Amino acid sequence: MPSQKALVRRPSPRLAEGLVTHIEREQVDVELALRQWEEYVEALRTHGWETVEVEEADDCPDSVFVEDTVVMFRNVALITRPGAESRRAETAGVEEAVARLGCSVNWVWEPGTLDGGDVLKVGDTIYVGRGGRTNAAGVQQLRAAFEPLGARVVAVPVSKVLHLKSAVTALPDGTVIGHIPKVDTPSLYPRFLPVPEESGGHVVLLGGGKLLMAASAPKTAELLGDLGFEPVLVDIGEFEKLEGCVTCLSVRLRGLYA
Repeated sequence: MPSQKALVRRPSPRLAEGLVTHIEREQVDVELALRQWEEYVEALRTHGWETVEVEEADDCPDSVFVEDTVVMFRNVALITRPGAESRRAETAGVEEAVARLGCSVNWVWEPGTLDGGDVLKVGDTIYVGRGGRTNAAGVQQLRAAFEPLGARVVAVPVSKVLHLKSAVTALPDGTVIGHIPKVDTPSLYPRFLPVPEESGGHVVLLGGGKLLMAASAPKTAELLGDLGFEPVLVDIGEFEKLEGCVTCLSVRLRGLYA
């Protein structure tokens, strides 16, 4: 059976120093953030995911946002080269973790930059956001890694938010969802559903129609519940102060076989 593993990484004590680009800086309560992270991890476990904790990177304030360090397609891991130079030290521990899990490992090389938060997979289609943290060379290297494996890579513009998945994610049926004011070109997606809250555009597919979502999007949770999905709400308010969302805090590995 396909595995359900999720990479997670404990918040750094320096979390409050994390980068912000599109929002005003707010004070982050690091102790509260740790409790919220623990509840997030427990929600994954409760819904059938085996969590794999990546070695802590205490000197990297943004290291809890583990999704940015690696992109998975089937059993292939593409170790990223983050667009923010201060985040590049985060990748070493993640590389070690995916290698231990038996993944085939590839890398993004200079001059390419790629953040995992800019990559949205919908079936075998991979949307990659071309914006502040991911450049054209990074997109080309992602294509080179995954198109030979059967992926279709589609580059899309990102200008209103930090990452593509800060704007859009996808439901289990492949419908892309997002809050219209934060989405550059909704018409690029074959099926698009607007949602009423910015954080409502972020879902993690837990399986069986269950969607991990931020508690800050109650109207979207109600909308998706009415459509037959089962929202699972978690409070990630301290991470939202750093432009984080539910997708950023884990890397879901669905293509590995036990």
